[in-house]
Amino acid sequence: MTRILHLTELSRWRAGGDIEAESLVTEGFLHASPDEPTMLAVANRFYARTAEPMVVLVVDTDRLEAEVRWEAADPAPPPGVGAEVLFPHVYGPIPRAAVTEVLRPVRDAQGTYTALEASPERT
Repeated sequence: MTRILHLTELSRWRAGGDIEAESLVTEGFLHASPDEPTMLAVANRFYARTAEPMVVLVVDTDRLEAEVRWEAADPAPPPGVGAEVLFPHVYGPIPRAAVTEVLRPVRDAQGTYTALEASPERT
């Protein structure tokens, strides 16, 4: 099993069904991260100002029907992530059956994402 992490809105997760995002239409894939430090860097770079609660889905790539390609960040990885890090891009929706765990991103007093912890959300 290869485990990847996908950040999404709590409301999207609670809506049920397969997980999709705007990037699937605009870029042809869903963004994911290979590990917790990279996921936190992505969250701080792209979601620092969002007020909407977010969750991180732990996805078993063996349970995906869609292709997963490990690709370089374009144009550049977020601060704190090396240029050599490849990102898993999921070229289709993520079925709920592929989600093995739901994590909650934790923020400090300044709003910086600092950790991922167990979430009460069910898979």
